Amino acid sequence: MRKRVVAGNWKMNTNIEEGLLLVNEINNLVKDLSEQTRVIIAPPFTHLATISSLLKSEKSRISLAAQNCADHESGAYTGEVSPNTLSDIGCKYVIIGHSERREYYNETNEMLFKKIELVLKAGMSPIYCIGERLQEREQSRHFDVVSSQIKEVLYNLNEADIERVIIAYEPVWAIGTGKTASSDQAEEMHEFIRGVVADKFPSCADNISILYGGSCKPSNAQELFARKNVDGGLIGGASLSAVDFAAIIKSF
Repeated sequence: MRKRVVAGNWKMNTNIEEGLLLVNEINNLVKDLSEQTRVIIAPPFTHLATISSLLKSEKSRISLAAQNCADHESGAYTGEVSPNTLSDIGCKYVIIGHSERREYYNETNEMLFKKIELVLKAGMSPIYCIGERLQEREQSRHFDVVSSQIKEVLYNLNEADIERVIIAYEPVWAIGTGKTASSDQAEEMHEFIRGVVADKFPSCADNISILYGGSCKPSNAQELFARKNVDGGLIGGASLSAVDFAAIIKSF
């Protein structure tokens, strides 16, 4: 049975004091969750060690993710963070290929595959982001774009590895714009994604969690999460409010 997952991507927001306060608030609001629901938070790099210690001391059910990692294990790569370091800190997940990383930092599918390999090698699970821009959807290329993002990266894995991957579908045109894919659009794409995965990994596709990552908020989460192939959300702005994030988590 697929896990239901809600992951909060804080992006470049909060200082450490604010982050600790936010984690405590979320923790208090989600203590009685079903075992089927997995809650993940991805604070800035500067917060990870401190928040990891807090989650351990509280015996929290919240898991920790990094927002990115290097595509090398170690070496002369100033400013980069090794997947091994993230694992040592206590991260269980790493967000890979977020649309902002692809667009602003020119991350290619080849680079993203290297990162996923290293994340898996370090004992963590990648949250692999895919999705089309507005122009690509308007040109009816959205299925081709998403298919290539899966095939050029995930098809290089084996079955044991693919089962550890979480996929997040981000319609890029719906991130930070206030626009949201309808539940029909989300379900259509999620079903397509599962089908592309099934073409290569027929025995694994039904077990992979596929998250929706485009302006998901308390007002639309229940409708989105009710769809057959939508297994949760990768939440941006709403994850910076403990009340909103908890409401989304409880929308299943």
